[in-house]
Amino acid sequence: MFKKQTPYEKYQKGLEEAKLDQTALGQQWLAAGKNALQKPVPVTLPFKETGYFPADKPMAAGYQFTVQQGQKVAVKVQTKGTAVPQVFLDLFETRPEEPTAPKQVANADSTAQELEYEIEESVAHVLRVQPELLRSGQYTVTIEAQPVLAFPVQGKDGRAIQSFWGQDRDAGARKHEGIDIFAPRNTPVIASTEGVVSRVSTTPIGGKVVWLQDPGRNQSLYYAHLDSQLVQPGQRVAIGDTLGLMGNTGNAKTTAPHLHFGIYKFGRGAVDPFPYVFQSKEKPAPLNVSEKQLGQWTRVAKAKGTVRQSPDTKASIVTTLEKNTPVQVVAGTSDWYRVVLANGQQGFMASSLVEPLDKPLQTVRLRQTASLLETSHAQAAAKRTLPADTSVQVLARMEDFWLVRVAGGTTGWLEAPNTPSSPGR
Repeated sequence: MFKKQTPYEKYQKGLEEAKLDQTALGQQWLAAGKNALQKPVPVTLPFKETGYFPADKPMAAGYQFTVQQGQKVAVKVQTKGTAVPQVFLDLFETRPEEPTAPKQVANADSTAQELEYEIEESVAHVLRVQPELLRSGQYTVTIEAQPVLAFPVQGKDGRAIQSFWGQDRDAGARKHEGIDIFAPRNTPVIASTEGVVSRVSTTPIGGKVVWLQDPGRNQSLYYAHLDSQLVQPGQRVAIGDTLGLMGNTGNAKTTAPHLHFGIYKFGRGAVDPFPYVFQSKEKPAPLNVSEKQLGQWTRVAKAKGTVRQSPDTKASIVTTLEKNTPVQVVAGTSDWYRVVLANGQQGFMASSLVEPLDKPLQTVRLRQTASLLETSHAQAAAKRTLPADTSVQVLARMEDFWLVRVAGGTTGWLEAPNTPSSPGR
């Protein structure tokens, strides 16, 4: 069967047809897309990050997270700049047994900057965000988990749930196969999805019950302990239509009025309905770092700069950097910067650990001719040749290289042995 190409795949095909995939920038763009999938940063939802994509250095962002079955991942990207790039959004499913072979499960169309996808299994997912080639701009990506079903009691939300999945029933003889939602008698109980009413009956345990088929998800929704039923078998309903009124019929006679709500997957049986209907009130943390630093080189401001795997003080440590080590800020979230080290490693640093390069560490005068390099690598391309006696401002330093600024504001890298160890003034 013919597989429809995604916008990303169409764009990649266009690069190949134009032979741009054979250029250095084209190869960097392709490599950045692969790297975002192979080395995504782990994040906890809800998550919001603002970053900068430079035109001269192709980049892509990869975020790994886990969303529960019964939820959908909702992604929104906002961009701004003088020439706002098209941004590709692609969602992949990853499995422990095949960590290097993520399976694409969703993508945004060529014009949308939003994506929604209902999770089929509670496995890790990776979102890749990548702009088209040779376009720069600032972006903000927001990733949230949302329930796939509407809350089944009118005017109520997750705070009304007082009994949960798996709790003991009948002195431990059975487990609770649903959730109990409490509200005043005769509160409307509503359809959580569009579907067809399959059964309206009365049972010893459930009392007055309604079953609603949700064929799109291969499941049935079970509403029990109703005071009255207001639908008939075979009736089609839309989200929010009233199915019945809250009560305490069946084996709930001794409890306050409540709805027992259950979900039964065809061929699998009961599943926990909580993630299907619970909407968290938690919002992504606001950005509390300087947007001026996005895309800029900074340096470690403290005696030790800890780089972590994710923006959390409890996250695993990627590495620890010495004071004045250069790090490039590519994005910010809450009080953290996502940084790229000179060797290409990525991680998160608390914003308090880095500082801008406004003030040079020292000014030195070169003793001999030196090359101002594009990157901190001995084989990197030279931006220009600096004659002996040229004064340079040292902005940050590592063991082998210094990040420097020369007259006119140009920045680049010098091999440390080519510069004296003492200030030139």
